Amino acid sequence: MEYNINKGIGKSVEFKGLKAQYLFIFAGGLLAVFVLFVILYMIGIDQWFCIGFGVIAASVLVWLTFNLNQKYGEHGLMKVLAKRQHPRYLINRKMSYRLFRRKRKERTR
Repeated sequence: MEYNINKGIGKSVEFKGLKAQYLFIFAGGLLAVFVLFVILYMIGIDQWFCIGFGVIAASVLVWLTFNLNQKYGEHGLMKVLAKRQHPRYLINRKMSYRLFRRKRKERTR
């Protein structure tokens, strides 16, 4: 089987419908689920519980990643995260006459 990862110059990375940052979220999430699976197994938790946890966590990760990709698109997730960092409104508690008054320079001695 042969998989095409990039479809042209200047276009973002796409694999099986996942675009840009969603591909990295997907790969990192699967790696994290695998590491958690190994840690749980090495601690001594029942192997069927570990397998169930791995399957359920990976399924949720796949569903969530594809859902975010479909909902926000290629650059939408970055726009949503950037929008959260901007304030909704600015508060100015100074009196209006103080806004237009000239500031006096302080004398240095």
